[in-house]
Amino acid sequence: MRQSKTIFIIIFLLLLGMANNAQNIAGGGILKDWAHLKKFENENETLKKVNDSERVVFMGNSITEGWSNFNKDFFVNNPFVNRGIGGQTTPQMLVRFKPDVVNLNPKSVVILAGINDIAGNTGPITIENTAENIISMAEIAMANNIKVYICSTLPAIDFPWSPGMNPGPKVIKLNSILKNYCTKNNITYVDYYLAMADDKGGLKVPEFTSADDLVHPNLAGYKVMEEIILNALN
Repeated sequence: MRQSKTIFIIIFLLLLGMANNAQNIAGGGILKDWAHLKKFENENETLKKVNDSERVVFMGNSITEGWSNFNKDFFVNNPFVNRGIGGQTTPQMLVRFKPDVVNLNPKSVVILAGINDIAGNTGPITIENTAENIISMAEIAMANNIKVYICSTLPAIDFPWSPGMNPGPKVIKLNSILKNYCTKNNITYVDYYLAMADDKGGLKVPEFTSADDLVHPNLAGYKVMEEIILNALN
């Protein structure tokens, strides 16, 4: 009798856990919101009501998200929309590309992605798969008459949160694939890498990042990026 009662309790707890997980998934994914589809939901609804024929959406990860923290005026004083989310990989960006880019009906999209794939933030992924995800975003944009700017992945010599992965050569390989795709398809390739890399394939320290970061630009780094992207957009 005691054994049957114990089994019943275990089954009840398992069913309760499944119910809670189902609620979490229904509420937005990875047991929360894997692609962060909810992050810009309200802002997107507001933007969709405003017709701006010059709108440019910047799609990316923490490097794009942090841009507004270092120089908010770059976005405020231009028809630019920041849709960067820290830590994201290209599979996550691809999932949210329609609500965060296409549905805003922009003139252009600037895609800066790939470094977190190389860091393995959401699991193992090949450089080729990362490139395909970025290319898929570009093709979705072009199918919706949105002009595409594909950016080089920024240089990185190491990841403080995931050391020892030797990202330098992987960044170079990814950028080579992206540049070749852009050349073959008449898409603008925005080369941040060339202006910001040191002779070891890292982001220049201390010019453009700190020695304890190595991945995210400082204000000087963003200023270089601003000049490059503004020249490309104009």
